[in-house]
Amino acid sequence: MFLELLGVIFAGVAGAGLMMVAVRFSRGRLPNWLTPVAAGAAMIAATISSEYSWYSRTSSTLPDGLNVVETVQTTAVWRPWTYVAPMTERFVALDTTSIQINESHPGLKLAQVYFYGRWAPLNRLNVAADCIKGKRAALIDAISFDDAGQIQGAQWVSASSEDPLLKAMCEAM
Repeated sequence: MFLELLGVIFAGVAGAGLMMVAVRFSRGRLPNWLTPVAAGAAMIAATISSEYSWYSRTSSTLPDGLNVVETVQTTAVWRPWTYVAPMTERFVALDTTSIQINESHPGLKLAQVYFYGRWAPLNRLNVAADCIKGKRAALIDAISFDDAGQIQGAQWVSASSEDPLLKAMCEAM
């Protein structure tokens, strides 16, 4: 965040500097008030560029085995350009190396899922997927396993066959 702030400040200084040079070389044909306008425009452009490139910068640094399964694109009134091109603000990544299969119930899989968000801390959640019944559950502290390997206390959520997380978990391995 601090580096992005520095980048925006430097973009403003660069925009103002370029406009000052342009005003000077125009020999008075360009008004001086264009200098702060150019600084502000450069700062806004740097901010927009940083926000739109966040997803590609972050997802490109994911380690092997961590695959993006879903993205969340948003629009906002205070960012009117997002109505033209929505911005990816969050995404979900599945750790395919963490997938475990219950041998007594081959349709049941466990995996770690990571939730990335712009300006949000990274969150990790263990998830169970029942590939046969088409449902999934978040594994929280109240979960236990019985002697038969069944999950007790889980809040199962029915998911469509097109649910990206369930589909990715069931197709893996």
